[in-house]
Amino acid sequence: MIKRYSRKQLTDIWSEENKYKIWLNIEIAAAEAMEKLGQIPRGVASNVKKKTKINVSRIHKIEAEVKHDVIAFLTSVTEKAGIKARYLHQGMTSSDIVDTSFNIQLIQSGKIILNDINQILKVLKRQAKKYKFTPCMGRSHGIHAEPITFGLKLASFYEEFKRNRKRLINAIDEVSTCAISGAVGTFANINPRVEKHVAKKLGLKVEPISTQIIPRDRHAFYFSVLGIIAGSIERVAIEIRHLQRTEVYELQEYFSKKQKGSSAMPHKKNPILSENLTGLARMVRSTVVPALENIALWHERDISHSSVERNIGPDANITIDFALVRLTNILDNMIVYPKKMLENLNLTKGLIFSQEVMLELTKSGLTREKSYKVVQSYAKKCFAENDNLYDVLLEDKMVINKISQKRLKSIFNYSKHFKNINFIFRRVFK
Repeated sequence: MIKRYSRKQLTDIWSEENKYKIWLNIEIAAAEAMEKLGQIPRGVASNVKKKTKINVSRIHKIEAEVKHDVIAFLTSVTEKAGIKARYLHQGMTSSDIVDTSFNIQLIQSGKIILNDINQILKVLKRQAKKYKFTPCMGRSHGIHAEPITFGLKLASFYEEFKRNRKRLINAIDEVSTCAISGAVGTFANINPRVEKHVAKKLGLKVEPISTQIIPRDRHAFYFSVLGIIAGSIERVAIEIRHLQRTEVYELQEYFSKKQKGSSAMPHKKNPILSENLTGLARMVRSTVVPALENIALWHERDISHSSVERNIGPDANITIDFALVRLTNILDNMIVYPKKMLENLNLTKGLIFSQEVMLELTKSGLTREKSYKVVQSYAKKCFAENDNLYDVLLEDKMVINKISQKRLKSIFNYSKHFKNINFIFRRVFK
């Protein structure tokens, strides 16, 4: 990923330096197990650990000649550790190192992303409670529907990110496996106890059955979860973008004192951060299909998945981390306009109370069809002529005969729409 959309914590995880360090840790752990089993001389693991320092440029130089990254890595280790390093990688295959390492990088990334979600949950919880009873317009199809509160909107986002947190925990667990099973996964030239030791040493579980690789359905699940999280990020981002439109203007991204909105129009304050999140979400979701297609490989292994993972591994994780941190900052610093929310609630002059008028007419004896038709006809009239629905209904003798003026007036009231807000909040924030 480009630096513009990257944080150091994640780029460090996906650096060549970190990858080769993980490879070295795997080789040392495997050597320790082989020493205990008497398969290689004592002191190999400690010697390699003591003498080896990762030299990325040297590994790349060797790889340019041998055309194999793991061989280049092992050659570079031998150059530093000496002849004892020849005992490394006994009975192992490249995928044992590469796959186990890839899973560790996913776990390292996943834990940071999990913390990112925790931060979003904290901000959403605080903001939801702050605006718990702040009335705003509920919309369906982009059209005014019925009143809700801004806090309720934020609570909905909170609950969704709670689900994302649970999904990510499961996804991290899904890729927390280790395979040190040799060529085609039969343990023909390596003792299964080596795999068990490596897994324990690195905090992983043994892969119950591998071919020459760890099964890619595990990784497909992980990247699918990142795709879902990206969808949730975009859901919030689009809401902010809509609410910041000039015609609505119920909400605004923080705009710093010296910030400029447009090179041409000095008055502009654009929701650029939320728009950016929409774009980043697309990028993360674009990694899901390749991850799914990686599941089906030829026989016990091919490398069609390798080039895909070298791209989507860093790109998806670095991008989702950056996006989550940016979203937290937006939510934490957003500017809310309760007066504008109330103004928009009143924009249609009572049309948003049409459902309860209809229901009250049905209670009085009219059929639902007749009640709907009566209210709809008046709603159309009010919309076309910019009239107030309450005033129009008040002039209809049939309506007043069915609904008393006092009852009709009570219908045109926001408070009843919020009577179960506390109930909903208890369910979400229990």
